[in-house]
Amino acid sequence: MKKIGILNSDISRVISELGHTDTIVICDSGLPIPAHVKRIDLALKQGVPRFMDCLATVLQEMQVEEAIIALEMEEKSPALKEEMTSVLEGVTLHEISHEEFKILTHDAKAIIRTGEFTPYANVILQAGVIF
Repeated sequence: MKKIGILNSDISRVISELGHTDTIVICDSGLPIPAHVKRIDLALKQGVPRFMDCLATVLQEMQVEEAIIALEMEEKSPALKEEMTSVLEGVTLHEISHEEFKILTHDAKAIIRTGEFTPYANVILQAGVIF
C-alpha cells in the first residue's frame, strides 16, 4: 500500500506520466467529458468530494506552470474563484469562455470528475517541469 501522496492509482499514474505542457482537468459534476479522454470519476454524491479538496491534493504532486478557467467563474462562483486562485499562487492563470474551455478538454490526458455542484468549478492544469 502506498504510504504518502495521492492514493488513487489512476490519478497517481496520470500525474507520473505527464510531460511538459501536458494537461489534466479537474471538474465539477456537470462538465461534459469527451469519450476519448480518460475519465477518473471520484463523484460520490452532491459535494463529495469537493473540487478544492481534489485541486489541493493534485497540486501537492503535480508541477503546474499554467492554469485555465472559464471567464464565467468570476460572475457565477466568485468565492470559489478566490479560494482557487489562492492555492494556485505563482501559477499563470488564463481565463477563457466556457465554450473555449470545453474545446480544450479534448486534448487533456485525463479529466478528474468531482462531486462539486458549484457552477464553473473547473480548471485545466498544464504541467511544468521541476528543473
